[in-house]
Amino acid sequence: MSLWDVLLDSDRQQWTLDPFVSVGPLRFGMSPGEASAALGGVRAGMRQPHPRWDVACHTHSEVGLKLYYAAERLCGVSVDARRGPQVVVDGAALVGQVPSELEQWLFERAESREPYTELFYLPGAEAGSLTLGVVLCVQRAGDRLLTRPVFLPADAMDDVYHQLPAEAWAIF
Repeated sequence: MSLWDVLLDSDRQQWTLDPFVSVGPLRFGMSPGEASAALGGVRAGMRQPHPRWDVACHTHSEVGLKLYYAAERLCGVSVDARRGPQVVVDGAALVGQVPSELEQWLFERAESREPYTELFYLPGAEAGSLTLGVVLCVQRAGDRLLTRPVFLPADAMDDVYHQLPAEAWAIF
């Protein structure tokens, strides 16, 4: 697989989002060991404690994930747009999609909810859903941008941007 190749959905693991509870086999609140076991024994290749945050990032390149831990408990899941698992909720695939199309889906979903209870935007214009616990970050794949969702637990929804280090939201 070259630098810019993107897996087809049929070649990806298929996961389901249970908002604020789990992303595929990963449950919020898991320890790093429990997450590794849930991923079939895949260990993090790189572990980075953040110097100014009480959050550590564990990179699982083999499966296209970055897992964030606070006090050794899973508090964020970032899925690589090019090679991570496909995460589906309400019939919509969230990983590796055209950002404007997925943002339109969020708009349409928001129309059936109370005003100001669904959508939010981070400072970099990343759209998010308060009821799904997801921020639709983007990732470059050659000359295209694709969605790289970051999933969060319910207690992060009051101040999403400050739950994880800024690197979690950046294009990569």
